[in-house]
Amino acid sequence: MLGPTAHTDTFTRDNLPPPELWPEFCLDGFDYPDYLNAAVELTDRMVEKGFGDRTALIGNGRRRSYRELSEWTSQLAHALVANYGIKPGNRVLIRSANNPAMVACWLAATKAGAVVVNTMPMLRSGELTKIIDKAEISLALCDTRLMDELIACAKDSVFLKQVIGFDGTASHDAELDRAALGKPHEFSAVQTGRDDVALLGFTSGTTGVPKATMHFHRDLLIIADAYAKEVLGVTPDDVFVGSPPLAFTFGLGGLAIFPLRFGAAATLLENATPPNMIEIIETYKATISFTAPTAYRAMLKAMDEGADLSSLRVAVSAGETLPGPVFEEWTKKTGRPILDGIGATEMLHIFISNRFADLMPSSTGKPVSGYTARIVDKDMREVPRGTIGKLAVRGPTGCRYMADDRQTEYVRDGWNLTGDAFYQDEDGFFHFAARSDDIILTAGYNVAGPEVEAALLSHPEVLECAVVGQPDNERGQIVEAFVVLIEGTTRDDATIKRLQDYVKTLIAPYKYPRSVKFIDSLPKTQTGKVQRFRLRTGEAP
Repeated sequence: MLGPTAHTDTFTRDNLPPPELWPEFCLDGFDYPDYLNAAVELTDRMVEKGFGDRTALIGNGRRRSYRELSEWTSQLAHALVANYGIKPGNRVLIRSANNPAMVACWLAATKAGAVVVNTMPMLRSGELTKIIDKAEISLALCDTRLMDELIACAKDSVFLKQVIGFDGTASHDAELDRAALGKPHEFSAVQTGRDDVALLGFTSGTTGVPKATMHFHRDLLIIADAYAKEVLGVTPDDVFVGSPPLAFTFGLGGLAIFPLRFGAAATLLENATPPNMIEIIETYKATISFTAPTAYRAMLKAMDEGADLSSLRVAVSAGETLPGPVFEEWTKKTGRPILDGIGATEMLHIFISNRFADLMPSSTGKPVSGYTARIVDKDMREVPRGTIGKLAVRGPTGCRYMADDRQTEYVRDGWNLTGDAFYQDEDGFFHFAARSDDIILTAGYNVAGPEVEAALLSHPEVLECAVVGQPDNERGQIVEAFVVLIEGTTRDDATIKRLQDYVKTLIAPYKYPRSVKFIDSLPKTQTGKVQRFRLRTGEAP
């Protein structure tokens, strides 16, 4: 049963899926009061706990303390309410690259009781319009360098009435910044309910109407109190860096919620692209990095013999499975652990992970405390260990799609079905096989694309690769590999045969790629996930 609400605009609560379609939530050990504002817990409460003088945010050439962050977000919250009429439950869209101002706007809107929708700067007006219409967003906060697409939306939008600019650099010279100037440093935050929606996370779906995942105030704290506390052991001395956009829950958790929950520092840099990450870790003495496997491979390529990663105590990898060769090369070159894990926008963050003391290469690990996972068949029956099936999970977070019939596809019998094919070994470790739609059925054999990718990636001439299934009259499907070669390697039939023969020496010969195509770069999302559907359909060059 839902707890009390502070939302005077009840849109999100009204559009939750019916309770009977929710997954089963396991909240043992995650006790929060009836009234809870996540932004207060990450700012004002941290000052009360004695972290006021410690660094909270690093970016734009300066460091902001927890006290400064508390005061900044309170001033912004005052402006949102007094100048722009924000009411509890209103949806507020934020458009920005990763920088301290974006985090401040997110926290300020949350303090004011709004439901925040963070979006990437790469989205165009057509994509933004779908989000605005789905969530019925009336106000958007936008970095002044990125206003054009939102202004174009507002001209024709039934819902979007205000587009307010903020300065994403350090000068604080934009409409929202000026409105906040002179406002009180303390703000009486809206006493939202722990079960009030705080965040709408839109999935990076490929077609159709985007899906909005609904996350409560308690959920934002649970992911820190579960994964970040248990697996990462975050302390106030940690410095976080990473490349995933804050618009995705992987980035929001890893680069904002996790550090702020434990008094650590979040480094928020717009230039935190994979090739720059080595220098960033060195410069800021980062202790925890968050990014995708493809980024770690790019970092390894950019790493020279003099790279100093002595400050780094752990690299976190998610978004796609971490190939064994990348794990081996990273640990060999850096001497630092790299932890693979799996999360989902629907689940908010990572729910299965390796641990420092319980780690297996080429494995996703074991469930985070509070979560249970199992491998099931199409009828939801658990399959024997070692058998590939559908990954089903439940725990303290879970899928609630906003007004979306697809809820029944993701949640069955109280379990979240992530759309991934996995198997579990006898020791309890979970192993990724493929996205459920990436299992290749060829001549009666099931072939997991990532296994073939891992084999190819271990070849010294391969920089990156992606494997998909393509229709074939004789075999049903064939394994097709798209390969980015290292510079100087010849793209010819001899190289193709060399790669095919190499794969046959590492894995069962029937799994080798019968078709190999060379490509300049792989199509990827902003979070570094390879868009295999574009390779299957021929959309990629």
